Amino acid sequence: MTIAGPIISVLVIAIVARLLLKKYYPHAVLLAAGLLMLTIAETLNLQLPELKQSTGWSGFDLFRLIKESFSKTNAGVGLMIMAIGGFVAYIDKIGASEALVLLAMKPLSLLKKYPHLTTVAVLPIGQLLFVCIPSAAGLSLLLMASIFPILIKLGVSRVSAVSVITACTAFGIGPASAITASATEIAQEDSISYFLKEQIPLVIPLCLVLMITYYFVNRHFDKKLFLKKDEKITEVAIKAKAPKYYAIIPVLPMILLIVFSEIFQFFSVSIILDTTTAMFISLFVALVFEFFRTRNVSQVLQSLGIFWTGMANIFKTVVTLIIAADIFAKGLISLGFIDGLINTSQNVGLGALGIGLVMVIMIFLASMLMGSGNAAFFAFAPLVPKIALKFGIKTTTLILPMNIAASMGRTVSPVAGVIIATSEISGVSTLDIVKRNLIPFSAALVFLLIYHFI
Repeated sequence: MTIAGPIISVLVIAIVARLLLKKYYPHAVLLAAGLLMLTIAETLNLQLPELKQSTGWSGFDLFRLIKESFSKTNAGVGLMIMAIGGFVAYIDKIGASEALVLLAMKPLSLLKKYPHLTTVAVLPIGQLLFVCIPSAAGLSLLLMASIFPILIKLGVSRVSAVSVITACTAFGIGPASAITASATEIAQEDSISYFLKEQIPLVIPLCLVLMITYYFVNRHFDKKLFLKKDEKITEVAIKAKAPKYYAIIPVLPMILLIVFSEIFQFFSVSIILDTTTAMFISLFVALVFEFFRTRNVSQVLQSLGIFWTGMANIFKTVVTLIIAADIFAKGLISLGFIDGLINTSQNVGLGALGIGLVMVIMIFLASMLMGSGNAAFFAFAPLVPKIALKFGIKTTTLILPMNIAASMGRTVSPVAGVIIATSEISGVSTLDIVKRNLIPFSAALVFLLIYHFI
């Protein structure tokens, strides 16, 4: 293996990072960088990714790779993520998301006398909501409308309230998460098994760490602000536009997937549902709910267009990003980036533990840089199976902490959509939110590395 390949790949990564910092379109940057690396690999006579069917000329084969990536992604994880996106768009439009958020936040009224305790109590409830409503910006805006005014009225600062709300979207877990969908495909695991046996046991202690650190950090900084209650916000700003029983709709896919999974066999006949099918079933149930609420067949049928539009929006944002990142990852592999990383790790005595630490920290920083946990994960996760095979470890040993680190990194990125959206509503600068999030998530990252690898 020539040393030129790994060196060039590191230079390309540096250029990509620079372009993303300047807010260049990430889909185009990753795709162009991937094609460039594949072209260089071809020039250096390095091994290129195998095609199902070659065009007969290597120049055209580069674009054949894009075509095959589209075919593979759209037939598998792409369709799953689009179905999730369509369902999330639909439940948001009919008010089911709002109904669930309002219902979930009611227990907080028991802690009204303890403002900072109430604030951190939002974290586990918000994370449960994020499992069912896997849109970071969407959920955070609902929480800004519902819980943010309450927290302000209790006496916490705007920055404390908004920091905890953004932290509710820090763990991209559950079958409805795009990162989970990609991770389970790469690790070749069932999504429910991965969720229940891998993600939850890791996220529970991480959530506790966040709750403890946020409590002390926010209380400390709020005291320094000599905080006074904001009289401008005295009432809850959100008003449900759907009946309370609509709260079951966002949770329905999770219920279906758990009940009809390989883990829980409640019936004499084995019935197994996949995520995409569960989303379509839940959509049909939502349509039935809407029919009995509105009694307007034309309106209900017309509303199905929201689902298709949601699918289309996810295709142009998330699915195309997966494909661009796949070409980027193929370029890195072709230039020998993985072999170079493994050899370097072995030479300095890092081993599987060391390479795991490097990959998790790298993806956390990449997520901060890109402002997208999805982009960071999709770019580097495809490299994991080869690394895991080389060191003789399970793919999930590396995939799981990378999954969590990617979504955590987004919460400390000033260019992340969730940070920008909540900043505009709260009147707090993005940098102030990031500064307040930095200590809790630095502690969570250190805990993640120690708890998982040591």
